[in-house]
Amino acid sequence: MKKWYSGVFSTSLLMLVVLGYYVMKSPIKENNLTSPISVFNATNPLEWINAGATPVVQNTENTSQVISADILVSDLFIKRNISNEEQQSLHTWNHLRHLVSHDQVLPHALEATKEAGVAWKNLLASVEHDKLHMNESSEGKGKEKQCPHYLSKMNATELDDNSFRFRVPCGLTQGSSITFIGIPNGLLGNFRIDLTGEALPGEPDPPIILHYNVRLQGDQITEDPVIVQNTWTIAHDWGEEDRCPSPTPEKNRKVDELDQCNQIVGKEVNHTTMGIKHSNVSTKISMVQEGSKPKKYFPFKQGYLFVATLRVGSEGIQMTVDGKHITSFGFRETLEPWLVNEVRISGDIKLVSVVASGLPTSEDLEHMIDIEALKVPPLPPRGRLTLFIGVFSTANNFKRRMAVRRTWMQYAPVRSGTVAVRFFVGLHKNQMVNQELWNEAETYGDIQLMPFVDYYSLITWKTLAICIFGTEVVSAKFVMKTDDDAFVRVDEILASLNRINVSHGLLYGLINSDSHPHRNPDSKWYISPEEWPDDSYPPWAHGPGYVISKDIAKAIYKRHRKGQLKMFKLEDVAMGIWIADIKKQGLEVRYEKDGRIFNEGCQDGYVIAHYQGPREMLCLWQKLQDAKRANCCGD
Repeated sequence: MKKWYSGVFSTSLLMLVVLGYYVMKSPIKENNLTSPISVFNATNPLEWINAGATPVVQNTENTSQVISADILVSDLFIKRNISNEEQQSLHTWNHLRHLVSHDQVLPHALEATKEAGVAWKNLLASVEHDKLHMNESSEGKGKEKQCPHYLSKMNATELDDNSFRFRVPCGLTQGSSITFIGIPNGLLGNFRIDLTGEALPGEPDPPIILHYNVRLQGDQITEDPVIVQNTWTIAHDWGEEDRCPSPTPEKNRKVDELDQCNQIVGKEVNHTTMGIKHSNVSTKISMVQEGSKPKKYFPFKQGYLFVATLRVGSEGIQMTVDGKHITSFGFRETLEPWLVNEVRISGDIKLVSVVASGLPTSEDLEHMIDIEALKVPPLPPRGRLTLFIGVFSTANNFKRRMAVRRTWMQYAPVRSGTVAVRFFVGLHKNQMVNQELWNEAETYGDIQLMPFVDYYSLITWKTLAICIFGTEVVSAKFVMKTDDDAFVRVDEILASLNRINVSHGLLYGLINSDSHPHRNPDSKWYISPEEWPDDSYPPWAHGPGYVISKDIAKAIYKRHRKGQLKMFKLEDVAMGIWIADIKKQGLEVRYEKDGRIFNEGCQDGYVIAHYQGPREMLCLWQKLQDAKRANCCGD
């Protein structure tokens, strides 16, 4: 299970919202959604908008505007007027065209390419517009495109007793948080918070990445207060509810090593508590004597101030209330935090302020003094390399990529061109993020764009793209895959490959030779018998970092071209499956295990340390420079 990182800024935030209590009273049918507003003030990414409630129904007038998937996908591969410099970020683009014809092999493949068609068309239109207006002043536009790190709304006098929402211009990423300060009020005190994405053209409502519904008066299932978490999409409607307190506490799962529902919620408490009581006249601190009558603990109480924070982890979204962890909600397929476009709040609640922090933001190039030192060197003549390293990244992970550039991409073999490093990044549904990504690719020359939207279930396509780059774009003796939150000691990787002294049939990494498919449908790594019927996997290397020899990478690409490559949604296991299939054809494979590659966290003496945030990456690099030893940075 992935490690939970909670080192983000804790801030307070407030907003005032009241929507009719009937919205909250439906326990199973979540029928009321705030309909989208498509026009925003582009210069003000945090915007509060009065919005009425409309039912989620199919808009028959809009259905005729839905663009066919074939047209959207074909737009990805139409020849465009792109300069040679811009082509540098598209080396593997057309090589992946064959994936579209196998859209049902990986989950959500067609959806991802369809959405990418829209994103790509909009991005190139924006790029062309910028070229035509190159001589015009761009100072205001630059500010407009910037992805802010921090958003806040602190003045409660500006808010009305209505439903409100604010835009998150560049999505959320691991470590992002949104803090609300408010008071449940009104007739029932029920309220809801929705993190929504962007709808495709022709779709009447956006997907809901997280629906957080607080029902102080209970619902049709229980008379006690309850928190209901869920997701919604136009294709699949509402998902399965997560309830807190849970009706089946024995099934209480862990998300980022934290309980899906804190076990104290719903339990009887018998003590004196201090709360901040709100009234129409004043706000005052009052002592609530509960010793005479046992109460069941619930984090929200009608008429009492709360401070609640939604924080994005590696596996899901956590909610803390008044400093105590209350709920966790695991990400669901295609509903990932980078997709969040808006935060919507409605119901019987008075919100005072709201603060979003730790948001993904790109570097301010105008204030950087070392850009040249961070640009990748040109590929060597004829593209011959000792090692090519492909790094998995997502579009709005600006800070992670910059941390990699400033740390292990500064190793001498990388700077000299013996080793080449490229980030493999899918498109984003948000045009602003894609514009920032395009500018970043032009600036540093180290990004390879993928012709699909970056859903987790499609990461195996990136593995294939890395093999293509390492064999068809350059001719690397070895090809490596890693992640943008992994610290790679390039010198030790090269030393290990030199020590092994095997140039054919090699898989080097943290080898797992005894693993089995997860058959629990609640698991993020669930594999159905249809996807993999066997009881065990062939040997494979864990995803934070593994190396294959050129002949294996070449064979994988050839099998892809012939339509013989089995796609499997767990990319590291997929590589093991591909190698096992190649082995059946007579290739002698050497599985070289290195225990210094750590799948979770860091230990002194590491070759690869995983789950390292930007600060940890910079710290590890500084320790290497100062002590010349691979010492970890601690918690």
